[in-house]
Amino acid sequence: MPTIDYYGRRLTSYKAALHNHSTMSDGVFTPIEMIDMYSRHGYDIYAFTDHRRTNPVSSYCGKGMTLISGMEMHPRDEPNGVKWHFVALGVPEDMVFQKGLEPQVVVDSINAVGGVAVCAHPYWCGLTSAQVNSIKGIVAIEGINTATRYIGRGDSRQLWDELSDAGRLLPAVAVDDTHHSEDLFMSWTNILTDKPLSQQVVIDALKAGDFYASQGPEIKRVSYVDGVFEAEFTPCTEVIGLSNLSSGYCAMCENMNGPQDGLQEITSCQFKLKTCPNGWFRLQLKDRNGRYAWTNPIKIEG
Repeated sequence: MPTIDYYGRRLTSYKAALHNHSTMSDGVFTPIEMIDMYSRHGYDIYAFTDHRRTNPVSSYCGKGMTLISGMEMHPRDEPNGVKWHFVALGVPEDMVFQKGLEPQVVVDSINAVGGVAVCAHPYWCGLTSAQVNSIKGIVAIEGINTATRYIGRGDSRQLWDELSDAGRLLPAVAVDDTHHSEDLFMSWTNILTDKPLSQQVVIDALKAGDFYASQGPEIKRVSYVDGVFEAEFTPCTEVIGLSNLSSGYCAMCENMNGPQDGLQEITSCQFKLKTCPNGWFRLQLKDRNGRYAWTNPIKIEG
């Protein structure tokens, strides 16, 4: 298993598929087919999150993966048609979905049974950052959602950064939201822990923010000591530090010194971070295949 030096802790990185659908709702693959495909593709964690229903996860063989009991829950829509979808993870297999509930009530119900709630594909739902910010008790938003990219709404990272600018430093996961074969194996979340895997260990890591999201790049080390952020990673052609509003940092991008440079790759970066009120920072990586990875935002207040 790959490991990461995560802000001074040596943790193991486990590849997780946290949002998926099977024939138990509107997916084209059976639960057993989904387990077989994701286990053969090197995943360590697989969450069953069919619409409005749980699965009998404890009766399935995970084929080496830790299986997570979950559900995609649909609160009532807003009067203007804007949707709310939450991915519930770590909920009891006998949890029953209730229609017509307010978004906050749905999130509270997930937390009440020991699960965690992720705001699903907010850009696809038509949500604003202010609307997401109004909901308390979610552990993350979906920054990248593979299945919603076909209508140009798979990338919610601007909304994510708007939340950070507003002082809400939520993490972000990357997910396939698999329904069909074209959704498979595109986006995942790396769960970081020093404990043997179990459903509860995964939930605890999500609550603690011990994870990073990726479509390809692998992060090997991150640190933030005495105002200096450092990272090591697999080769990337774009290495950007995002921060408040128009501020930010660049270690590498295409044509860094002009057109003659084209694409170049680096495997480490170091930034001296500027402090400011409500300051925040996250690292964003892109490899030569155009695949992203990112860290969760950290505070850099002075």
